Amino acid sequence: MSEPYQTKPGVKIPSHESSLPKRFYKAVDVVALDESFAVHLDGRPVKSPAKRTLALPTRALAELVASEWEAQGERINAPAMPATRLCFVALDLIPDARSATVAEVTKYASTDLVCFRAPEPPELTASQAAAWDPVLAWAEDSLGAHFVAATGLMPIHQDPVALQRVMQRAGELDDWRLTTLAHVTAVCGSALLALQLLDGEIDGEQAFALSTLDEHFQISQWGEDHEAADRLARLRTELVTMGEVLRALDAAPAA
Repeated sequence: MSEPYQTKPGVKIPSHESSLPKRFYKAVDVVALDESFAVHLDGRPVKSPAKRTLALPTRALAELVASEWEAQGERINAPAMPATRLCFVALDLIPDARSATVAEVTKYASTDLVCFRAPEPPELTASQAAAWDPVLAWAEDSLGAHFVAATGLMPIHQDPVALQRVMQRAGELDDWRLTTLAHVTAVCGSALLALQLLDGEIDGEQAFALSTLDEHFQISQWGEDHEAADRLARLRTELVTMGEVLRALDAAPAA
């Protein structure tokens, strides 16, 4: 852990780590409730920001969240706990914002990342077609949603029926999966990639690779700086964890 930077004797600028809350617990446990599973810290249940008990639908999801709390060091770094943050949102926000969340996912679909193709160079356009055309084919086969791709940044008027299919699919989900779908959609800039992850068509690593194809092409041409590397690492962690969340939700909720 880095120490506060001292500009001159007696004057210190706090480090990022020193601004984080201290770890206040030793033991992390998963406790079975009547129909859910709670994460306990030293015997006390974790509470959401709205003071709700963090009660999760499967033991696998509770164990995933518990592993994030267990992994914390002397300080609690909430940004490094994506599964926990997602579950807080699912508990505190989504029940009263389902319609708005479904509408936001549908809005992303209307300007979906995989539908916007670069006019050049040829290497990038070929890579985009090879990676993203199968996503559009999957949407048509699995959702009955026909999306079209276009070159450049001009708006694409997608088929309203296709958007309705996305809206219907999102609206059918429970709060946990809808929260995950919405988060992955925002991270990827693609509702279609998020739906593929939800359905197990791709995993978190593949979602990361498909959604950052342009960035990795630029890196191959010009190299990578530390800021870009840090951003990509955070995106990868988020998407891999969201894939783990979905697998945990699909696991049997056995005690």
